[in-house]
Amino acid sequence: MPLTEALIATLIMAAVTLLTRALPFLFFRRRKQPPLLGFVEEYIPPMVMLILVVYSVKDVKWSSAPYGVPELVALALVAALHLWKRNALLSIFGGTTLYMVVVQTKVAALIFGG
Repeated sequence: MPLTEALIATLIMAAVTLLTRALPFLFFRRRKQPPLLGFVEEYIPPMVMLILVVYSVKDVKWSSAPYGVPELVALALVAALHLWKRNALLSIFGGTTLYMVVVQTKVAALIFGG
């Protein structure tokens, strides 16, 4: 794909993304928000986060070393950071960083002999 076509495709996708993000604000500026949208706004983000947590621990081998310790430690840090600062970005990056440090340095494997 030539550079001009790639640039045009990128600009079109950026415009579509911007439009889908801005449309609800433009549409509901003068109207009352429907109850269904209020429900989605309130309950969908926690449900998505729960699905991500379940997905992240679904393949953990709980019966062999390191017994899921890196995952549980990172999950505990994510929960603590989120309860403390209420910042999803900080929680996600903090938990991911701790998990990668524990896994890459093999701290849990050294402790639990795995």
